[in-house]
Amino acid sequence: MRVLIVDDEPLARMRLAALLGECEGAELAGSVGDGEAALAALGELQPDLLLLDINMPGLDGMTLAARLAGRVRPQVVFCTAYENHALHAFELEAVDYLLKPVRLERLREALQRARKRLAEAPRAATVWLHARVRDEQVRVALDEVVCLLAEEKYVCVRHAGGELLIDESLRQLEEAYPEQLIRLHRNCLVPPARLIGLKNLSDGRVLARLAGTDFSPEVSRRNLPALRKLLRMG
Repeated sequence: MRVLIVDDEPLARMRLAALLGECEGAELAGSVGDGEAALAALGELQPDLLLLDINMPGLDGMTLAARLAGRVRPQVVFCTAYENHALHAFELEAVDYLLKPVRLERLREALQRARKRLAEAPRAATVWLHARVRDEQVRVALDEVVCLLAEEKYVCVRHAGGELLIDESLRQLEEAYPEQLIRLHRNCLVPPARLIGLKNLSDGRVLARLAGTDFSPEVSRRNLPALRKLLRMG
């Protein structure tokens, strides 16, 4: 089972990594310091489980868990110094809630619960977008997509590994994957999990902040209320 540690304290990340090394069947997929970095790493690292702190700058653990609720992967185990968030954690379908300092025995119990949940849940089929590069047919998983931009007759797919051009229109993609894509503008779609915030400019324009990229596409006034609601709901 691949595990991603998400904690803003370097010493806490090191300790969890050391404990994972003593847990059979657990593989450290990576270690990051905040929720935004975790979102950006999901497509590339494909973790089965997050060991997730709650109080972090920027995108905190509860907000990140709310974004991931309902997905088979990754599952979430909270690792925190605070007892008062436990009820909310389980409402967000967390596997377990571990208090710091995390004990090895409790970590092993949490990993076993995560394995059981993963084994019992059907794995969602990967959605692929297909493109042609020169004479070669290539594909990219929708989970790895950062955004989709309309460019003349094609759609540019910005993803973790670069860019591709595909023939489908934004409208076709939006209709095909209504749960996996949201519209920012008439020329832009993004996966909901990539949206981490909105930035208001002095000229009245609003830009979207996306996990995994410095690119900030503009948000249309028509779509702004729905995006604000999505962010409020986590």
